[in-house]
Amino acid sequence: MASSSFIRKMFETGNALKAEHGAGNVFDFSLGNPSAPPPKAFEETLRRLAAEDYPGKYKYMPNAGYPDVREALASWITGEYGVDFPAGRVLMTCGAGGALNAALKTILNPGDRVMVSAPLFMEYRFYAQNHGGDLTVVDSLEGFEFDFGAIEKGITRDTAVFLVNSPNNPSGKVYSMASLERLADILDRKSREFGRRIYLLSDEPYRRIVYDGIKVPSVFQAYPHSLIATSFSKELSIPGERIGWLAVHPQAEDAQALFDGAVLCNRILGYVNAPGLMQKAVASVLDEQVDMTEYQRNRDILCRGLKEIGYDFHAPEGTFYLFPKAPGGDDLKIVDALLQHRVLVVPGRGFGSPGFFRIAFCVDTDTVSRSLSYFKAAFDEVTAS
Repeated sequence: MASSSFIRKMFETGNALKAEHGAGNVFDFSLGNPSAPPPKAFEETLRRLAAEDYPGKYKYMPNAGYPDVREALASWITGEYGVDFPAGRVLMTCGAGGALNAALKTILNPGDRVMVSAPLFMEYRFYAQNHGGDLTVVDSLEGFEFDFGAIEKGITRDTAVFLVNSPNNPSGKVYSMASLERLADILDRKSREFGRRIYLLSDEPYRRIVYDGIKVPSVFQAYPHSLIATSFSKELSIPGERIGWLAVHPQAEDAQALFDGAVLCNRILGYVNAPGLMQKAVASVLDEQVDMTEYQRNRDILCRGLKEIGYDFHAPEGTFYLFPKAPGGDDLKIVDALLQHRVLVVPGRGFGSPGFFRIAFCVDTDTVSRSLSYFKAAFDEVTAS
């Protein structure tokens, strides 16, 4: 509890400020809560499914999910990831968090390590510790590129998983296919050196939240010993519905045991199965996604405004986050300065990267535009001191 999420702490601070000053007078960029509405096709499908009456509508299904839903998703994965993917390797889960925990409980032995490159979603540390493991964090290079030297040096015989998040929360970085292939080469060589398979686990809830025509590469094409954990939370704007999936590459070492283990862990972790109505709903709208217009507009306004002020950052290639460097290098100082102007952001140390801070721009555009004068005031105060 003492080391719990900076994100939630700032979110709770924001709620207190809104109660005191009014929601319109607080600029809350703390939580990645999607602001775009779900696609109309999703809501129409949900209404249709809720109205249908058929036997067993609310009963248990196989722990892996409805067979027809898994068939539909496997077909979609085949087209999206460029591999011939069978329904027998996809598990419906309670969001990406449920998928990650099922995967890690399946793979990890006590004392095993999960490696990840900073910046990172810090809940990963808790997820690893949930299942007897721990997290090894390696710093990234300029532009949030992988530091392959540090990665290779940091892998030990206890390393069981490399966890990658692309597009990355909080940086918005999309790792290239060349980077994934180089990472895969390191994992394969180290697997042979230590006599155990190191798996690549890809966390991809922002896969379709991208800009400028960017296409997120397929980890399945880069490395056969890989798993994908993801959700529909961001691409359909339904985070509260807790629906996602875990896919095991059909050519992964011990693929059948991995999948069977994940199904078992999905049950014994207490999830039992993913929500039934949501399984049926998402299966009908696999090609749908939120309208990116507002996110694109917010990103452009924010990047243009912060650049004019003097903030240093890399424009995000995906997600709805911006991760600037803290002026003067102290992320807590700029976060506190912004807080004095009722602007809520999250310090970079909450993502393993002190010296940066995260802005979640999944808010209405008016909030972004009106906040810029306060970003400037905080910048001037910090740099003057």
